Amino acid sequence: MSKLDLRVRLDELYADYVACLDDEEFERWPEFFVESCTYKIISRENYDCGLPLATMLCESNGMLKDRVVAVRETSTYAPRFMRHIVGNLRIAEWQGDTLGVQANYAVFETLVDQFTRVFQSGRYIDRLVVDDGRLRFREKICDYDSVLVPNSLVFPI
Repeated sequence: MSKLDLRVRLDELYADYVACLDDEEFERWPEFFVESCTYKIISRENYDCGLPLATMLCESNGMLKDRVVAVRETSTYAPRFMRHIVGNLRIAEWQGDTLGVQANYAVFETLVDQFTRVFQSGRYIDRLVVDDGRLRFREKICDYDSVLVPNSLVFPI
């Protein structure tokens, strides 16, 4: 595949990924990942220092599905709308069957009776593979900039 084709496929993947989250189609979220995967939301400080403590950690596709069940059936939270903005996609070289990709993100949160606010900003540090003819995440690290985490971190980033 040409570099241009790869960029188009990655742009579509990231757009579909955040649309899935913004539209609260959480049951589709695990489909973006391979079976043996890692999903991590971690502070920039912990990531940069190599510290393992993450705010959210899922170490398989099954754990992603469990997270969806938790969001749908056990979590109690005020109604809200989330909006993801992703940009500055940087593509590394293929290393074997794995492609490294980084992108900046910002997530905005709107509670029904409040003004919109920046919920979180950071970078995605991703490793992707081709699985069944489509690009999927083997590892997605959401490396957020602040050391503070909103107490309303309910949804995936």
